[in-house]
Amino acid sequence: MYNYLIRRLLAMVPTLFFASIICFSVVRMVPGDILDLMLTENDFGSGDPKTRADLQVALGIDKPIYVQYGVWITGIVTRFDFGNSLWQNTPVIDDIVERLPTTFELGLLSLIIALIVAIPIGIYSAVRQETLWDYVGRTVSILGLAVPSFWLGTMVVLLPAIWWGWSPPVEMVPFFEDPVGNLQVFIIPSMILGFSLSAVTMRMTRTMMLEVLRQDYVRTAWAKGLKERVVVMRHALKNALIPVVTLIGLLVPILIGGTVIIEQIFILPGMGQLLLDAVSSRDYPIITGVFLIIGIAVVFINLAIDICYGFLDPKVRYDQ
Repeated sequence: MYNYLIRRLLAMVPTLFFASIICFSVVRMVPGDILDLMLTENDFGSGDPKTRADLQVALGIDKPIYVQYGVWITGIVTRFDFGNSLWQNTPVIDDIVERLPTTFELGLLSLIIALIVAIPIGIYSAVRQETLWDYVGRTVSILGLAVPSFWLGTMVVLLPAIWWGWSPPVEMVPFFEDPVGNLQVFIIPSMILGFSLSAVTMRMTRTMMLEVLRQDYVRTAWAKGLKERVVVMRHALKNALIPVVTLIGLLVPILIGGTVIIEQIFILPGMGQLLLDAVSSRDYPIITGVFLIIGIAVVFINLAIDICYGFLDPKVRYDQ
């Protein structure tokens, strides 16, 4: 296991290196010029070459892009310094650390809700195939695939406000100060995002359970007279969950993208709102910092998913 972890961690280095190059270069291809925005904001106009040149030097974007990248990546590797915001001149890492708990809590709650809904319904639909409850579960999953989370979130915010004068709480409450108040803020957006994620997970769980239940060793377990709960939970479930765990790893980037939209709809001060504000103002250090943190999170989550295979499938060994 330790050798496998070391190999995987070493393999992450070139992956994250190329990810950092992509983040740094692609962001600067976004249409629009931060110099024009700053000069217009301060009523200096954008036609004076000397003013533009002085501002370029002040922001540190007068150098070639490969020099800027070298300074940026060196700061990250040596000091974990993502640079400063071009607008506020505050450390990017401080902004990320301030917003990260909100996004993490929203994503974690959404994933927990998705799994709590998807896996039991998927198992029950497979065990009770072609029954009324199977059709109900499949209908719910199709509905979750068809309804976008941003539309559902918008309807949840607008319709109760129009009909009953009620809207979801939007004032952020830290979890450790008031856990109940914090959950009241997060529960509705988490349920909306979790419902969208549960649809595909539910269908995958049902499909894999149907496949496993048709295997010879499961038929043998039925023939031995074992109880249904024992056959399903002890013999079938672990093998059926392996592709589902893989799917969860693939859903993580989608989950992160969903939090960006949901945070904007429910006015949650997370990394999604920070990213959108940075994109609109062309604040390159914040954009690249957020993207790189997301990339690091995706890489490590996929490593955790791979390690889970060893617990679900005895044939998987990491000590070779």
